[in-house]
Amino acid sequence: MNVSAWVWGITLVALIAVLAVDLLIIGRRPHEPSMKEAGTWVGFYVGLALLFGVGVWVTAGGQYAGEFYTGWLTEYSLSVDNLFVFVIIMARFAVPRHLQQKVLLIGIVLALVMRGAFIAAGAALISQFSWVFYIFGAFLVYTAITLVKNGENDEDDFKENLLIRWAKRALPISPSFGDGRFSVVTETGKRLFTPMLIVMIAIGTTDLIFALDSIPAIFGITKEPYLVFTANVFALMGLRQLFFLLGGLLQRLVYLNIGLAVVLAFIGVKLFLEALHTNSLSFINGGHGFHWAPEIPIWLSLLVILGTLAIATVASLVKSSRDRKKELTNSSH
Repeated sequence: MNVSAWVWGITLVALIAVLAVDLLIIGRRPHEPSMKEAGTWVGFYVGLALLFGVGVWVTAGGQYAGEFYTGWLTEYSLSVDNLFVFVIIMARFAVPRHLQQKVLLIGIVLALVMRGAFIAAGAALISQFSWVFYIFGAFLVYTAITLVKNGENDEDDFKENLLIRWAKRALPISPSFGDGRFSVVTETGKRLFTPMLIVMIAIGTTDLIFALDSIPAIFGITKEPYLVFTANVFALMGLRQLFFLLGGLLQRLVYLNIGLAVVLAFIGVKLFLEALHTNSLSFINGGHGFHWAPEIPIWLSLLVILGTLAIATVASLVKSSRDRKKELTNSSH
């Protein structure tokens, strides 16, 4: 896929303009958006992604459009899991409801910056060393196994890392969030940091971990930096509004981790097969590729990922519904 500098430029300007509208205009007034407002914006961003994929289809062909849609769907599902961790963090630190939109806003910006840096690094590595797919594949399979071991998302899964513990111990922290600023000055003139700073440290380190997962996953679907970048940006668009739209539904997606584990394991195996096919490591098969290694087509990848996420979602809702009925039955006796 040959993407000229002017196409990159137009894309960047357009995406920055859309994000600026969301971040600077929509998000400048901290508030809890209504279901209608949240639903409208989520629908708008999903529509934009679908329309962009059509544009890729028209200008570059169905293969690249399929890669974009598959990559966007994968990154979107990982972003929803990221969103669940945001929910846990905000519950753990008791972030006031009217300030949660600000936390999400900053968290998404941090995620964009970190993913952008990892995309650049990943593209540079792949262009120089094809064997990096062995590492990416192994990492994704390891991540999938970890997700299965962790099971359902739960508040007890969140552990305060070293940086959070240091900040809470070393910095003077006020007991109140105040108006959502990172620091306040007391009546005696002493400057204190608010809990908002600790929340941002937790969100930032979480974004870093998820970026480490998401970038190998997307490179397992497409090697085109343009599609990797746009799929990630579109996956993060509207995530703030999605948080308020889904509400308690996030708590009911009990099998989301299992579904993501299957997706990541599938992409990890796909990467490993591709690494075997294009092998250049001298100590493996004399530096020659294994031509018998099958190449998984993008349409099959899209079907597997879409089907897995659909099954995980339906199974989660069925289980949650049954559990709720059992609780009601038990409480009535």
